[in-house]
Amino acid sequence: MAELRVNPTRMEMKRIQTRYQTARKGHKLLKDKSDDLMKQFLDVVREDKELRTRVESALAEVYRGFTVASAVSSPKMLEEALICPKKECDLSVEYRNVMSVTVPKFELRVQTAGSSDSYNYGLAFTSGELDSSLRALSDVTEDLLRMAELEKTAQLLAEEIERTRRRVNALEYILMPQYLATIKSIKMKLDENERGNITRLMKVKDMMLAAQMQQKTDDEDETE
Repeated sequence: MAELRVNPTRMEMKRIQTRYQTARKGHKLLKDKSDDLMKQFLDVVREDKELRTRVESALAEVYRGFTVASAVSSPKMLEEALICPKKECDLSVEYRNVMSVTVPKFELRVQTAGSSDSYNYGLAFTSGELDSSLRALSDVTEDLLRMAELEKTAQLLAEEIERTRRRVNALEYILMPQYLATIKSIKMKLDENERGNITRLMKVKDMMLAAQMQQKTDDEDETE
C-alpha cells in the first residue's frame, strides 16, 4: 500500500493518527447507513414484487376484455366510444426523505364530470366486455401509481447504496490502509532516529570518559 508523502515528524504522525480515527468513525457510519439502506431497499422490492404480481394479473384480465370487445364490436364503434374521456386526473408529486435519499410520493386526484361511473358512452351500443375492462382498468390505476412510486424509490435507493458502498470501500481498502502504512513508516523513522541519537550520545559519553581517564592519568604522571 502506497504511503502518504509527509515529513516523518511526531506532529505529522499525530495529524495522520487523528485523520485515521476520523476515517474509522466515518467508515462505521457509512457501513451502518449502507445496511439500513439495504433493509429499506429490500422492503420496497418485496412490496413492489407483490404489487407487480397483482397488477399484471389485473392487466391481463383488462387486455382479455378489450380483445373480446374489439372482436365483437367494430373499430369505429370502439373509437367513438373511447374518444372522449369522462374523467380528468391531476397527478401531484411530493417528496420525502428516506435515509438521506429524496424519493417521490405520487397522489392521483380524479375529477369526474357528471355521474361517478367511468363510462363516457351509451351502454346500449357497446359490449359488456368493454364495460368490465374499463371498470377493471379504473380499479388498477391506484396500484399502477403505487408501483411506479415503489420502482422509482427502489432505483434511487439502489443508486445511493452503490455510492455509499464505493465510499466504504475507498475508506476501507485505500484511505485507512494508507494512513496505517504512513503511521508505521513515521514510527520506524522516528525509532531509527532515536536509536541513532542514543548511539551518538553513547559515543560522546565514551569519548568524555576516555578524556577524563586520560586527564586523570596525565595528572598522576605530573604529580610523580
